[in-house]
Amino acid sequence: MATVTVVDEDVALSEPTLVEGLPGVGLVGKIATDHVVDDLDMTYYASIDCDGLPRISVYEESSRELRPPVRLYADEDRDLVALQSDVPVSASAASDFAACISNWVEDHDATPLYMSGLPDQKETGEIPSLYGVATGEASDRLDEQDIDSPTERGAVSGPTGALLHEAGARDLDALGLIVESDPQFPDPEAARILIEHAINPIADIDVATTDLVDRAEEISEQKEQLAQRMQEADLDESSQAQSIRMFQ
Repeated sequence: MATVTVVDEDVALSEPTLVEGLPGVGLVGKIATDHVVDDLDMTYYASIDCDGLPRISVYEESSRELRPPVRLYADEDRDLVALQSDVPVSASAASDFAACISNWVEDHDATPLYMSGLPDQKETGEIPSLYGVATGEASDRLDEQDIDSPTERGAVSGPTGALLHEAGARDLDALGLIVESDPQFPDPEAARILIEHAINPIADIDVATTDLVDRAEEISEQKEQLAQRMQEADLDESSQAQSIRMFQ
């Protein structure tokens, strides 16, 4: 069973926006979410425990504190919550995990932004395209920000797909953000597109991305090991969008 355990009871939230950063293609959601957490200096708010998550502890540079691999961070003033994950969610745990997160979303009347990379090998300097899908009555939020609908039929797999499926089954308002991203390597540029054109305007925040672009090479090196692990993992453990064509 998956549970959310609040570790900072002083944080008060009112209809927050949830930014999801599970590892997936290009690590776009993770890179974007990690950057938002760091840029806004968000508070460690809650831990997430699930039978399918590795029993490991993580630590930060210059800190002795140990934390679980999947956590929630919060910014009370901005009514923002970020789901930060340092490990993939196993296929066997995806449904339980999605139900747990959706329970929290429902209880807090939150609007989740679920993010996924769409494998696409871009030429140098070519800007990745961003698409949006929605459940419940959240489509208007995409229209307000001029986020395009997908140009072809597709599916979102992995734990992010499970989260979107659960939101649809419960008729919750949720947004699915799909960005073209490198299928083999971490893609900070795609993460920048997510932040600038989706997360910032939808969550009404102002996260700078200059540092993200300037540190692209460093970020790629730091995340490459996790990206390699995601490539080797079962498809169901890696969140990604993919096209579905009638004839292959």
